[in-house]
Amino acid sequence: MALSLDDIRSLFAQHGAISYSGEPVSQLEHALQSGKLAEDEGASEELVAAAFLHDLGHLLNLHGETPTARGIDDLHQYFALPFLRPILPPAVLEPIRLHVDAKRCLCAIDKTYFGKLSEDSVRSLKLQGGVFSDEEAQAFLQLPYAQDALRLRQWDDRAKTAGKETPDIEHFLGVVERVMC
Repeated sequence: MALSLDDIRSLFAQHGAISYSGEPVSQLEHALQSGKLAEDEGASEELVAAAFLHDLGHLLNLHGETPTARGIDDLHQYFALPFLRPILPPAVLEPIRLHVDAKRCLCAIDKTYFGKLSEDSVRSLKLQGGVFSDEEAQAFLQLPYAQDALRLRQWDDRAKTAGKETPDIEHFLGVVERVMC
């Protein structure tokens, strides 16, 4: 079953106030900040939509506020894809699918990156398979949309600022609507 814009709006209305894994923002604030960071860096509308929607799997597969603290990897990067695939192109879906592996890659290729991760991101990294080997990182970098996923990952890491001003949800739902198949 495909999600509609109204379904996405409803998910954020119902569950967007849930804390974002122990960070000082809610799921909705994290999504809005991620989208804004993408826009501020001149990303394509497809990548802005991916930034806004990248954690939608958390809202579809609820495991409480901080599943990693209980040793749970909710596989959120995959969970939303079957619901979004009928309505969105690969340029949106692939960065979402790859954003967790992008963290694993960045830890391997940027020696300063791991030190910038939040406590929850460090915990989830372990649950998600840990830092890529050099060979895994090089293979990841060859994938289509890998560079977009790396950009998305960096916005994801920075989208955790309490009280940050962003456009509202309707702004980003408009972006999603414009890139729909």
